[in-house]
This record gives sequence, structure tokens and C-alpha cells, in this order.
Amino acid sequence: GYELPIWVGMLAAMIASGIIALAIGAICIRLRADYLAIATIGIAEIIKLILKNETAITNGPRGVAKIPRSWEHLGDARVAEKLPWRLFGEPSAYEGFFREWYPLLFMLTVVGFVLLVYLALEIARTSPWGRVMTAIRENEAAARAAGKNVTRLRIESFVVGAVIIGLAGAFYAQQLRFIEPTNAFDPTKLTFLVWVMLIMGGSGNNRGAVLGGLMLWVIWSGTELVIRFGANVLGDIFPDLSSSVLVTKASFLRLFLIGLILQFVLQRFPKGILPEVRPAALGGKTNEVRD
Repeated sequence: GYELPIWVGMLAAMIASGIIALAIGAICIRLRADYLAIATIGIAEIIKLILKNETAITNGPRGVAKIPRSWEHLGDARVAEKLPWRLFGEPSAYEGFFREWYPLLFMLTVVGFVLLVYLALEIARTSPWGRVMTAIRENEAAARAAGKNVTRLRIESFVVGAVIIGLAGAFYAQQLRFIEPTNAFDPTKLTFLVWVMLIMGGSGNNRGAVLGGLMLWVIWSGTELVIRFGANVLGDIFPDLSSSVLVTKASFLRLFLIGLILQFVLQRFPKGILPEVRPAALGGKTNEVRD
């Protein structure tokens, strides 16, 4: 690599995502609903094929390994030697302490960025720009009649979303420490799951998106524990069965379970568990947005 700080790479990921989204948006943003989704998924597949055959930057199908994590450099023994106090004793003791608590530090860093993005989006949602975006979603023709440049505003929204995804992708790469085109562009884990998060939590509001993400994380992580436990039990009962093979085969049941939960949510909560709310025309109360 270029031996640059990790924050430079994260900033570069956000800028690159925004530039790519700007180019794609200028071409595809005039498409409606399903056609826009199909076009962007197709472009993602094209980018994946390019990255699989490009070796100068992304190392082609071999991917990028040994990706550093945020704050990881603080675990070096040289940092302990520079501390003005001997709180941890020997530098090796400091290294052990840092390794033990680093996962918590990384998680708190991610949570902190999630809160910052959430607050920024809440401010944007209630700003004049956000109200215009809501008006475009509700009635694009009326927004055009009011003199709003709908195409430009939709591209701006597209770019903002891409910048946020670029930041999320940077943290995702840090967590995995290794990325390659096939897994990095897996529509099952990324496109489908993100869509499920919004549907479950409630689209059109930031609280619903956060709730949907938390719910899906609990389901995804919880089923992994259940699958591993069940595979170990079956492996003990039937010694001829390999626990690792059972885990691999049973992991596909996750998507089946998520599909069932999604169907239940759509039937019971068509607008999501936390549907969008808006100020009522009179009385100062809030009413749920309904069809």
C-alpha cells in the first residue's frame, strides 16, 4: 500500500463513492423505481467484473489483504514506551491489554460514526433541502411545477447516500481485513439485506432504518449461534457427519428465515415496524403516513 493513515483511506472511499454515484446518477437517475434498481445492479456487476480483472490497485480476484483497522496503531509497544506513566508496566503488558479491549474500541468507533451520520441525516431531513426531497417523493410533478430542479436534487440525494455507503464500506473492510470482488459485491449479503433492513424497520425515516439494521443483525448473529450449536449436537449424535459441513449447509437457512420474517412484517406492518410520521395539517399532532 501507500502507508497512509487509515483515515485517509476512509475519506478516499467516501469521495470515490460520491464521484462514482455522481457519474451513475447523471446517466440513470431519470429512470423510475424498478428500472433504476435494475440499472444500478447491472452497473455494480460491471464494476465487479472490472475489479476482478484489474490487478494494479485491487489485486484482481486475489483481493486486498491485511487491511489495517482504526486505532490499531495504538497497540504498538512503541506507544507504551512514550506514555508519561507506567500504568501497564512493561510494553508487552500494554499490548496484551490493548488486544483484549480493542474489539470494544472498534465497536464504539463504529457506533459513534453511526450516531454522527444519524444526527446529520435528521438535520438534513428537517432542513429545506429535506422537505423538498419529501415533496419530490410524494408528488414529483407538483415539485417540478413549483420550480424545483428535480433531476439535480435526486442526483444530490443519490450522491449523499453513496458517500454514507462508502464510509460504511470502509468500516466493513476493516472488520473483515480482507476483501475481494466476489464477496464485496455479493448482492445476497449487501443489496438484499439492506433492502430487508429498510422494509422491516420502516422506510422514509431514519429511526426505522436503524431499527431494521439492529433487528437484522440480531437475527443474522443469533441464527449463526443456533446453527453452530445444532451442528455440534448433530455431529456428536452422528459421528459420520462433519460439523463444518453441517454449518456450511445450514447457513443457507438464514436467508430462508429472513424471508419468512420479511413476509410476516409485510403482512402485519406494511409500512414497517416504525412507519414514517409527519406533522398533521392541524392540531400539532403527528399521523402515520398511509396509502
